[in-house]
Amino acid sequence: MPQIFHRSTNTLSRLSIFGALFVLAGVLWGMAEISRSAYMTGQGVARVQPVQFSHKHHAGQLGIDCRYCHTQVETAAYAGIPPTQTCMNCHAQIWADSAFLDPVRTSYRTDRALIWQKVNVLPDYVYFDHSIHVQKGVGCVTCHGRVDEMNQVYRAASLQMEWCLDCHRHPERYLRPRERVFDLAWTPAGDAEELGRRLVEAYRARPRTDCSACHR
Repeated sequence: MPQIFHRSTNTLSRLSIFGALFVLAGVLWGMAEISRSAYMTGQGVARVQPVQFSHKHHAGQLGIDCRYCHTQVETAAYAGIPPTQTCMNCHAQIWADSAFLDPVRTSYRTDRALIWQKVNVLPDYVYFDHSIHVQKGVGCVTCHGRVDEMNQVYRAASLQMEWCLDCHRHPERYLRPRERVFDLAWTPAGDAEELGRRLVEAYRARPRTDCSACHR
């Protein structure tokens, strides 16, 4: 029986099959990169707030402790957003007539909370507890970045599952002494991972990696 197709057709078909596999792999790689991009995660993107509160000024230049505003962070799952009264503790005396702080004074007079835009937002199906992380020696800066250097707060980490799992699988890379959890500028002296391994044992840090640890 005479050959219907030219022999080169076999080569073309093989190239087409292998080419399709490479294209598929490229598409999957591209989708993975897009899912990790700032466009999807919001990483590095500052949010517009009702008052342009500067953490760089308050936490950095003035040295106000994180817990002055985020009062629940050591005892509750949610770190807490400060009520307007907390702002007015200082601003009843400082910048008391500034037009910049009109929304704060209005909130205080009317007893209507300011609507702050959350920066580090997790999906509803993800459970996260601030208090247990603080107790185990995870510093604020690990998740939130150097907020003491941010005029506008932005998401410092992707907060994707792979990022969380990296910490849970290798806690020795991220732990610090409990007394340094709120010290945003702290850096370990010597071998950081050796210190981390000692803290893992001292604090009995055994992070879970099963699904139900976060998805409840």
